[in-house]
Amino acid sequence: MSNDSTDPRDDPGGQVTEVDDEAPLVEDDLGSEVEVDTDADIDEDVDQDDLLGGLEIETTADIKVPDRLIDQVIGQERARDIIMKAAKQHRHVMMIGSPGTGKSMLAKAMTELLPKEDLQDVLVYHNPDDGNEPKIRTVPAGKGEQIVEAHKEEARKRNQMRSFLMWIIIAVVVGYSLLIAQDPLLGILAAGVIYLAFRYGSRGSDAMVPNLLINNADETTAPYEDATGAHAGALLGDVRHDPFQSGGMETPAHERVEAGAIHKAHKGVLFIDEINTLEIRSQQKLMTAIQEGKFAITGQSERSSGAMVQTEPVPTDFIMIAAGNLDAMENMHPALRNRIKGYGYEVYMDDTIEDTPEMRRKYVRFVAQEVEKDGRLPPYNADAVEEVILEARRRAGRKGHLTLGFRSLGGLVRVAGDIARAEGADKVTRDHVLQAKDRSRSIEQQLADDYIERRKDYELTVDQGSVVGRVNGLAVMGQDSGIVLPVMAEVTPSQGPGEVIATGQLKDMAMEAVENVSAIIKKFSDEDISEKDIHIQFVQAGQQGVEGDSASITVATAVISALEAVGVDQSVAMTGSLSVRGDVLPVGGVTYKIEAAAKAGLETVIIPRANEQDVMIEDEYKEMVDIIPVSHISEVLEVALADDIEKDGLVDRLKSITGQALQHEVGTGAGSPSPQ
Repeated sequence: MSNDSTDPRDDPGGQVTEVDDEAPLVEDDLGSEVEVDTDADIDEDVDQDDLLGGLEIETTADIKVPDRLIDQVIGQERARDIIMKAAKQHRHVMMIGSPGTGKSMLAKAMTELLPKEDLQDVLVYHNPDDGNEPKIRTVPAGKGEQIVEAHKEEARKRNQMRSFLMWIIIAVVVGYSLLIAQDPLLGILAAGVIYLAFRYGSRGSDAMVPNLLINNADETTAPYEDATGAHAGALLGDVRHDPFQSGGMETPAHERVEAGAIHKAHKGVLFIDEINTLEIRSQQKLMTAIQEGKFAITGQSERSSGAMVQTEPVPTDFIMIAAGNLDAMENMHPALRNRIKGYGYEVYMDDTIEDTPEMRRKYVRFVAQEVEKDGRLPPYNADAVEEVILEARRRAGRKGHLTLGFRSLGGLVRVAGDIARAEGADKVTRDHVLQAKDRSRSIEQQLADDYIERRKDYELTVDQGSVVGRVNGLAVMGQDSGIVLPVMAEVTPSQGPGEVIATGQLKDMAMEAVENVSAIIKKFSDEDISEKDIHIQFVQAGQQGVEGDSASITVATAVISALEAVGVDQSVAMTGSLSVRGDVLPVGGVTYKIEAAAKAGLETVIIPRANEQDVMIEDEYKEMVDIIPVSHISEVLEVALADDIEKDGLVDRLKSITGQALQHEVGTGAGSPSPQ
């Protein structure tokens, strides 16, 4: 590590796990907020509904992109401030969050904040006392090449003198054999022996030339090494195998030494995404490199001659940025995480940001940044940028928010630009963005659309009439693809204690949801279901199975319909979680689920009332379906059950047993909605 103190006992700021919002970072030390730099005017009295946040531009060419990468980061203000402070104080950082939210961009941005004058070159020298323990020397950046060239020049001069002497001796020997001994064969053999002797002897002088292990001469910023998924040799360094290990033909050990990512990142940033995928032994050694600030290089393969070589410790004074999803913390070595936490920061990356005029202006800049980075796309006109911002709203899945999944949103920007370029257009228009939204559909969305079409072909989708025990449920494939997932229920006499049997590749949370539903059924039913088996089938759930609890109201409706022999309106689809009291709780992906129902020809969609604000379906689907928000299972049954003389009594009985729906909206302020 560097000479600067990194012990949290010496610096109270070292052991930080969250940002204190009441103690903002000093702007003079860490940089200030970056505003949109534009030659266009900004309407300060902007309407809250203005998608450009008051920017008056013709195209994104009117927007100036910041030079520093850290100033291009949008939305992750907390993470941005932590990165800036970590760069100043030489702290490690762990960033946890969804893919595509800017973790690698922030890591790269840190390299621009680190001092370039601290960079060093690392040289490996032959050890005359022990050839298997090469010596390590560090010099200021740029000096390494000069040292190596000086050694090479000296070696060339020695070799020239040796060659000159060799040819003189060969000439004398050959002359003697021809003129005096008159034995040409003897002269040729003697010349060959002399040549080999000189060549063999010259290898000793070549071994004196050091190996330039790390060369930072041409670096304009601190090093950035992405060691995501690196094997042990690539991460920790290695020593190449030498098949010629004797007889003077072997390659000197110091020339076979290869630097690892931890060594190349010296005085810079080591970025490791999905850090939990590293082998445990690699994580342990990485922890040693962080703690000691140096790590010796040895052969990583036990069968290689490099396993006999171990250099002196090589400096590894880097800042580590560890990243991953939430599951990264589960399989990460606890001591390594403790090391990062004790000497740095942990930050959770936001998925969405509040939709404000200021933030919309930054999204305009984001589009301009993507166009400039690509270098081949025409600028976006104002209408096209507005459509991108509308898509950012949709992908957020929350009312009044914009998505921070910039990687996928940037993909949309590039696809629309490619379409415009193929047409020879000088600007990207709204129509190009709409085409791009169709072309850039995820694999899951393409599968879902194909799935819906196939079901229509084989008449598997029932969207008319009423059927007892069958309900059109809604689910999500991936993150942005809705599908119709029918659920069927059947009640049969039991040959033992009655039980609830669910099939369809249900995951843990889905099974727990079914058990919660069974509690309501037991409390609701007038019949003794202890002698009945309730079979629940998730029809055509596929290999991916069912994960999450968003099918709870679907299961409950199907079972109640089967128990009471009351038909379910097949033009209705539904999604929602369910408490044991019968309250309908919010779920995720409601927008995509509603669109899937519309594509399948269904007319009515039931959603949790708490999700009503999250609905942002495309205009083409708005006239195709009626959206009915509910807060209690009794409201679900009122809509879903077909008109029947027993329907009203059934609903009233359920209300009297389970209690009225909560007067306030259920789920507001609760945790994250279910992903399904």
